[in-house]
Amino acid sequence: MALGDSFTEGLGDPYPDAADGFRGWADRVAEVLSAQTSDFAYANLAVRGKLVRQILADQVEPAVALQPDLITISAGGNDVIRPGTDPDEIAGIFEQAIARLSTTGATIVVFTGVDVGWSGTFKAIRGKVAIYNEDVRAVAAKYGCLVADQWSLREIQDPRMWSIDRLHMSPLGHQAVARMVLRTLDVPNDLPVLEPAPVPPRTWREARAQDLQWAKEYAWPWVVRRIKHVSSGDGLPPKRPSLAPLAPLAQSEAAAGAAAVDERG
Repeated sequence: MALGDSFTEGLGDPYPDAADGFRGWADRVAEVLSAQTSDFAYANLAVRGKLVRQILADQVEPAVALQPDLITISAGGNDVIRPGTDPDEIAGIFEQAIARLSTTGATIVVFTGVDVGWSGTFKAIRGKVAIYNEDVRAVAAKYGCLVADQWSLREIQDPRMWSIDRLHMSPLGHQAVARMVLRTLDVPNDLPVLEPAPVPPRTWREARAQDLQWAKEYAWPWVVRRIKHVSSGDGLPPKRPSLAPLAPLAQSEAAAGAAAVDERG
């Protein structure tokens, strides 16, 4: 059972057939677990753009009702990046979600945020992310949760691990997170490391032109949504609302999808 926002929905990691939506680290982990468990079933309630309070309100009770054995929850990222928010207050809401989920007796995996010190886009909120991470660790210790530590996952501190919008991971980044989650669960697997292609050299002028294009296509629409108090996930249903089997994606299809996005980026 996976709960969260766009990170867990899998944005940035589309299936080879666009009609199938997004794959992401959670589907990748579920595929490995499915191959190792005869009666495995998987649900993913994540919806892009959701704040921690919305995840608490919309996803926690449906998850509890399904009585899963394993729950992953990544929440608070959309709150932390918003100006003027308090990471301690966000963590207080997050703890409410964990307290309720813990009544199921399931193994719960929580996530720290990425160390954004390398990112020109998000470097300014690095301290805020670090504070929230410490809060998450404290909640995890209190309720006996496992911690999937993105902060120390150095391989995703590379622009090539991120999609063109600079906010969501590419297939390579989602694969790296999936491998980390499986290590956290102590699940043996043969998920390969996906190596990013070399970055073509760019002039200063070319880099600034790309920055301006990014601001126009992604940063400004995000600001407009904040002004209008709307979300990219408004009205969207969860990708997998019910527990059901999941067939692993063929390696050839997975490689083709990763290559297509890598070339675009």
